Amino acid sequence: MNVAVSQPKPIALNLLLRSQRAIVSDVAWDDLSEPEARRLRELGLDEGVEVELLHRAGMLGGPIACRIGRMTVALRRHVAHAVHVHPLAH
Repeated sequence: MNVAVSQPKPIALNLLLRSQRAIVSDVAWDDLSEPEARRLRELGLDEGVEVELLHRAGMLGGPIACRIGRMTVALRRHVAHAVHVHPLAH
């Protein structure tokens, strides 16, 4: 009997728990403006990259801080929402 194990659906980067690491599964490039998309590409954020959510601003819809490789970057919440990730086990 062959049982297929389905991988959970990816979630938006801004929905990760604090200090949670994840692998980028895809980016909804069409949901971003050209400058936003260019900045993410310049930061090296693309499919297969490991990210970690470090901090979420207290205000609703505020920016988040995340680690991409060895860099710590701030992303607007709607930009982080366009980045879909697979959370890694703690």
